[in-house]
Amino acid sequence: MGVDASLLDDLQWRGLLAHSTDLDALRDALSAGCVRYYVGFDPTAPSLHMGNLVQLVTARRLQEAGHTPYLLVGGATGMIGDPRDSGERTLNPTETVREWVARLTAQVSPFVSLEGDNAATVVDNYEWTKDLSTLEFLRDVGKHFPVNRMLARETVRRRLEQGGISYTEFSYVLLQSYDFLRLHRQHGVSLQFGGSDQWGNITGGAELIRRADGATVHAFATPLITKADGTKYGKTEGGALWLDPDMMSPYAFHQFWLNVEDAKVGEMLRIFTFLDRARIEEIEAEHAEKPFLRLAQKVLADEVTTLVHGAEETEQAKAAAKALFGGGDLAGLTGPTLAAALAGTGTTTVQGDPPPVVDLLVDTGLCKSKGEARRVVGEGGAYLNNERVNDVDAVPGPDDLVGGTWLVLRRGKKQFAGVEVVGS
Repeated sequence: MGVDASLLDDLQWRGLLAHSTDLDALRDALSAGCVRYYVGFDPTAPSLHMGNLVQLVTARRLQEAGHTPYLLVGGATGMIGDPRDSGERTLNPTETVREWVARLTAQVSPFVSLEGDNAATVVDNYEWTKDLSTLEFLRDVGKHFPVNRMLARETVRRRLEQGGISYTEFSYVLLQSYDFLRLHRQHGVSLQFGGSDQWGNITGGAELIRRADGATVHAFATPLITKADGTKYGKTEGGALWLDPDMMSPYAFHQFWLNVEDAKVGEMLRIFTFLDRARIEEIEAEHAEKPFLRLAQKVLADEVTTLVHGAEETEQAKAAAKALFGGGDLAGLTGPTLAAALAGTGTTTVQGDPPPVVDLLVDTGLCKSKGEARRVVGEGGAYLNNERVNDVDAVPGPDDLVGGTWLVLRRGKKQFAGVEVVGS
């Protein structure tokens, strides 16, 4: 695989360079040959999220340009946690952190290639910190960190103004910096990148290498992704935009990207997709001409969902939305996809054989009484699995269950409800 000299230009065009140590030196290094680089992910939750995805796609871009990735899952730093803007972190039990390390290791691996001349390596910083003595750490690492510079860090300063910060969180920068030093010494890693909120930690590592080994290394930070009004992205009504399908369904994930605001969709296409510049600019032009078609959002949702969850789940998500909101065929949908799609419409559980449709219309709240339900059926306004119900005495049978357990009721064009049939 050849090294791509235009990589830095592409990263800049995509808006992925918020900070850097020395752009000219970084450009020279990336153009000269294969650079070994690393990015870290702390296991502070059982899944990665949207912010981590920025780093994963950036790591992949560098690898595809011919450079060698080291993905670090912080089994050690995850036990402490990077200082928050306010309040001390709750320290998670060791066994929980180890479980999350395993989950995140499995999560990051598919985003890069583990084969070839520049195959990715996944490492855990617990391996080189678990036997590190306090005296050794203070002598070899701590002596290179002036306290006045640590106190000047924005997060630390803010915490001090609010009442204080523990030594545990205060010392986090030393641990992350030590990671860079170890990877530099053992594997020749000469570039670290991460989110802009990590810039102080990242430059701390570069400075430690300069002070301890007299070597010059490189670093850059990606920007924080925000909405048009400046508020943080990645939060939904159910919490963070998780990458784990068990924490956020592929359907809900796809819907999130479909609903990205017009002012941000171009930025999202550049950051999160691997479409080339010509194609993205073409999409942006078409979107600007006919924004009501939401072409840019559709492309974005399909590309990112396929990247994270695969093409099959993307097609399921699209089919579910089409079936529910476009009156399409529900037959090909899986139970989990349908459950996710119906989550926002309201669902009811039925034990055993389902009752008549009239009863279900009442049970789901689509009708207030059986009398009203009968009138709705008689007027042709009741649907079961997108098929009009013409018989007021109709009873759903086993063949009506979609995905093995679900019935989809609809009143009129837009009022939906799901019924999960269990134990039938």
